Amino acid sequence: MKRTPISVWAALAVLTAVTAAAAFAPWLVPGATDQDLMTGITGPGPGHPLGTDDLGRDVLDLLIAGARTAVPGAFAVAAGSMLIGNLIGLAAGYFGGWADTLAMRWADLMFSLPALLVAIVVAGVLGGGYGLAIAVLVVLFAPTDTRVVRGAVLEQRHRPYIEAAVLKNLSAWRIMTRHIWPNIASVALANAFLNFAYALVSLSSLSFLGLGVAAGSPDWGRTLADNRTQLLANPWAVIAPGLAVIATAAALNIVGDWLHERVDRRGRAR
Repeated sequence: MKRTPISVWAALAVLTAVTAAAAFAPWLVPGATDQDLMTGITGPGPGHPLGTDDLGRDVLDLLIAGARTAVPGAFAVAAGSMLIGNLIGLAAGYFGGWADTLAMRWADLMFSLPALLVAIVVAGVLGGGYGLAIAVLVVLFAPTDTRVVRGAVLEQRHRPYIEAAVLKNLSAWRIMTRHIWPNIASVALANAFLNFAYALVSLSSLSFLGLGVAAGSPDWGRTLADNRTQLLANPWAVIAPGLAVIATAAALNIVGDWLHERVDRRGRAR
């Protein structure tokens, strides 16, 4: 049995810590947004390992609390785009014809648009907001899942096990969901992890621009934006949330690739 690489263990540790922070932030740092204007911005020291921002808020507390918006939002984008993209991709690859043509033209249209720029424009026109940002990114990310799944389905479509299922008069829905999808799950799963990472970065970017979470909310992108002018006073107020986004996105990519290899290897073994 192939041993799990150290990089994967490190990535899993990062994701575990981030998930725990997102789940238990209200109990771990209940006063993350409490301001102390008398303290103001300070560097790392006793009681404040990463210092405080210009409002006297503890940077480490904001970092932990920020996972509560960064992670669930990115997960919602990845899950939503995976659901929509997988359904459309399965239908396009299995049925072909007009269904395939419509799905691919829609995907081509969406791919021709710069996703983050479109999200910025839509959020700006409609007034921004965290829920709106998630909805827009789901629509923009779904074509990626559609194209990936459709290509995988085309590879499976004419294999003997599919032809046998058709001869048994199984419904198209059952063939797609019970027979084809399990054999392309590794591809769909790996793409979902990539979308998770991209969504994390995109949502943080929108929050940085003031089009995501509300002002004053604990969020990695928002914290970075609020303290970018205070880089010299306390660099960690900017570095910490930036590193959190980078480390989490990298960990998602590493784990996604590892899971793809494991699921794909087991599928070939069957």
